[in-house]
Amino acid sequence: MTRKFSVAFDYRCPFAYNAHAAIVAALREGIEMDVTFTPFSLDQNHVEEGGVDIWDRPATERGTGTMALLFGIAVRDNFPDQFLDFHLEAFAARHVHSLAIRDEAVMRNVCTLVGLDPERVAEIALGDETLATLKTEHTALVSDYEVFGVPTFITAGTATF
Repeated sequence: MTRKFSVAFDYRCPFAYNAHAAIVAALREGIEMDVTFTPFSLDQNHVEEGGVDIWDRPATERGTGTMALLFGIAVRDNFPDQFLDFHLEAFAARHVHSLAIRDEAVMRNVCTLVGLDPERVAEIALGDETLATLKTEHTALVSDYEVFGVPTFITAGTATF
């Protein structure tokens, strides 16, 4: 039986790293799962009521995790065969190597480590469409499931943090 679920991520969260590492390991072991990886912005989640949403700010003022999320979305949506490798390396950049994932150069290096063209991924990641995807997916998690953090698992219309 194939397990179908969605799981929210932000590369800043160590608990999300643990959960996603386990999911990726299970997928690689052949466990039948249909997983949708959905970005959730902890930066946006901490915008004070009435504050400017991160997607409406200049790129330099979007917070510490937004750059990594944009690269993650770009890889997920355009290079799906390399997403799991990228996903784990992006988490590791932050939680194993203590790198600043807000830094575009760090995210480009993650791309290089997993065999992706960093120029092509950056072009997509830094485009308006990718930022719109982050906004749409984050907003849907909040409005549809009242998601407030990561990792959040969603299955059969129910969210569990």
